[in-house]
Amino acid sequence: MGRVVTERFADGLRRFNEAYPWDHNAHYHRWVLRQLPRRFGSAVDVGCGTGDLARLLARRARRVVGVDADPETVARARALTPAGTAVAFQAGDVREGLPEGPYDVITCVATLHHLPLAEALTCFRRHLAPGGTLVVVGLHQARTPTDHLLGAVAVPLNAAAGWLRNRGRPAPRPVAMTARTRPADMGLGDIAREARRVLPGARLRRRLFWRYTLTWRG
Repeated sequence: MGRVVTERFADGLRRFNEAYPWDHNAHYHRWVLRQLPRRFGSAVDVGCGTGDLARLLARRARRVVGVDADPETVARARALTPAGTAVAFQAGDVREGLPEGPYDVITCVATLHHLPLAEALTCFRRHLAPGGTLVVVGLHQARTPTDHLLGAVAVPLNAAAGWLRNRGRPAPRPVAMTARTRPADMGLGDIAREARRVLPGARLRRRLFWRYTLTWRG
């Protein structure tokens, strides 16, 4: 009986979240911007999706490159970007390297878990200009009691955020949230150890809504 109730609750919560969707990654865009200088020369947004963060970066930078592995997503990012915006979008596999840098800012939101961690961080370090800033918002697998506790706290907050952001009206699922994805397979402890090995002094923090953040100054 308890299992049936749990399954019904989970199904009801899933249907509620589908009716009142919101972009968990865009939730952190303001935080990303707070980690950056008010003005900088160049930036690359890795896993740029439809370009929301890249367009925000362009308000501060002379040049921004948005890179995504999906050509259809890149085409949509271009279509959504007003003429004259200092952003160039490219389709490409980050594992083969980034467009020619170096960059004063590198951002990577909800993409790092799709890539070999050490290889990707090494690539970011190589393309970051001296004194530049790397900002990551990533996903990790829940493994510890703290992870599971924060996950439980996030469930009602997630539903409340969806209701408030949609002003109580059902809404279609945002395009940026429909792209193919896969769950994270590394725990935060493993991510932190590998990140600090590749990027000495990197700062990591566990966040709500099943995310963590990483910042590093080159």
